[in-house]
Amino acid sequence: MSIRPVIDQSTAVPTLEGAGVKLHRAFGFHNPDMLDPFLLFDDFRNETSADYAAGFPWHPHRGIETITYVLSGTVDHGDSLGNEGTLGAGDVQWMTAGSGILHQEMPKGNAQGQMHGFQLWANLPGSLKMTAPRYQDVQGKDIPEVIDDDGTQVKVIVGEFWGKRGPVDGIAADPQYLDIFVPAGLRKSFKIDTYRRAFAYVFDGSGKFTDASAPQGVLLEKEVLGEELNIRDLSGNRTLIQFGTGDEVTVQAGPNGIRFLLISGSPIQEPVAWHGPIVMNTRQELQQAMADLRNGSFIKAGH
Repeated sequence: MSIRPVIDQSTAVPTLEGAGVKLHRAFGFHNPDMLDPFLLFDDFRNETSADYAAGFPWHPHRGIETITYVLSGTVDHGDSLGNEGTLGAGDVQWMTAGSGILHQEMPKGNAQGQMHGFQLWANLPGSLKMTAPRYQDVQGKDIPEVIDDDGTQVKVIVGEFWGKRGPVDGIAADPQYLDIFVPAGLRKSFKIDTYRRAFAYVFDGSGKFTDASAPQGVLLEKEVLGEELNIRDLSGNRTLIQFGTGDEVTVQAGPNGIRFLLISGSPIQEPVAWHGPIVMNTRQELQQAMADLRNGSFIKAGH
């Protein structure tokens, strides 16, 4: 086994999106080779409705897939094909925009006015960019969860892990999308196929992602308290971790445990022409998409 080293660590940046929704962007509109096949990752987490109520009104997508995972509150969605519904706490929607779709997403808070969710954009290979749009809406109760003997919890949203397979399937990037909690003072390793690009996003607690050769298991109390595991070195809330090559990721949980998303996928390794929510292979294809929007032919007949 070879542990993937941490090659970069950064904090998500406050951003305004949609009609004025306050969120934090971990990455997006960057060098598309950096985390190929993934293009963008947003953390939308607010305590008051004024920060998100304006939502994400009607906008187009082509050539990508968008993955929305809701932790609290709800998101009402609708599209130009007549699809509509509501994502609740724990639910996931994987939307393949394909040849083109117009849709809107309007978040609503829980009883306390809080809203929390994530959105990830995954690229499509050129052979699938003009495929018919498709939705996979998954309720939280249908997402398998594995609890290890040491208290580690893993929700398997996409892909296969520890003998469980997530309910979302048929995705071009062959992704693995896991929601992981590791209890305080535990060092834990998670296998990832070597051919995948991988990143982690910490959203609760703290820990240290490491390529150290220390064995798995419970750490000494003094390490948990920060004498050897330096608290100042821990990765905490809204931290993006990018990994190099290897076949497993190792994390050492901090004094309050750590919860993070671990996401990986197969690189597409194709040219990218990108304008907002439309991602194609060439400038000519991008210009055609803009022309389709102007002349009303963006939504393809039969799709």
